[in-house]
Amino acid sequence: MDCIFCSIIAKTIPAKILSETSHSLALLDAFPLARGHVLVLPKRHLQKIQDLELVENTDLFALVQSMTTRVDSAMTGSSLIAIHNGKDAGQDIPHLHAHIVPRSQDDPAGAIHSMFNKAPERMSEPVADQICKMLKDN
Repeated sequence: MDCIFCSIIAKTIPAKILSETSHSLALLDAFPLARGHVLVLPKRHLQKIQDLELVENTDLFALVQSMTTRVDSAMTGSSLIAIHNGKDAGQDIPHLHAHIVPRSQDDPAGAIHSMFNKAPERMSEPVADQICKMLKDN
């Protein structure tokens, strides 16, 4: 398998590693969207969040929380946390990773809704009920 994140985890290519746990790794993004852009990834090669074992999920999100605190404190005070969960969601590298991107009022990024060309419309009650039925606990 030719995965750049797996190579970083194996320490066969250099990276600016910020923190490491038993199941996760945090590093500076080599191609940052903003100064202080951090990636947090599981050590095991997984593509999607639902592939994580519970212990890996707990470890990964504890590190995301810890690194977000550090990023917010050191940078602008606010951050965007994003996961592209699969290729169709914009995942470039097929290894699960969370982005922590420092944000400020002056940056050009905008809110999550700005990622989509069409402004959202309020969902009808029947559609909302149908989706709730599909997603809700039984």
